[in-house]
Amino acid sequence: MHTSDETQEVTDENWEPKIIAFLCNWCSYAGADLAGVSRIQYPPNVRVVRVPCSGRINPLHVLKSLQVGVDAVLVSGCHPGDCHYISGNYYARRKFSVLNDLLEFIGIEKGRVNFSWVSAAEGEAFAQVIRDVTEKTRKLGPNKIFKEDQ
Repeated sequence: MHTSDETQEVTDENWEPKIIAFLCNWCSYAGADLAGVSRIQYPPNVRVVRVPCSGRINPLHVLKSLQVGVDAVLVSGCHPGDCHYISGNYYARRKFSVLNDLLEFIGIEKGRVNFSWVSAAEGEAFAQVIRDVTEKTRKLGPNKIFKEDQ
């Protein structure tokens, strides 16, 4: 049993966005690592899932993330032409173009799912992407699309 001191209700004043980032191992994850070792500051709202390639991300994982209450999703891969697996990032770009159309159709606001290219040498660029996604998500507010109590 929790007392009122042990639990804190989330209100508009203390709400912080929860963001999940699917990062390709070879570029975006390495860019995140570079940002970390370079001590580049960015919001702590993001949780990283390291994947072999952005082209391997199943769009259903993005939808499931939103369904369980994540406020935004970021998918980030290698720049076009620089994929470790030759064309994985091209597959990812096509998948997420179609996914964005589906998200719009089912009523999920533009900006809940984000896609970016970040190379291993772009630690500052990675930090800026996280800042941008966090700010965009703050403006959108909490993800309520799948909440039953609406």
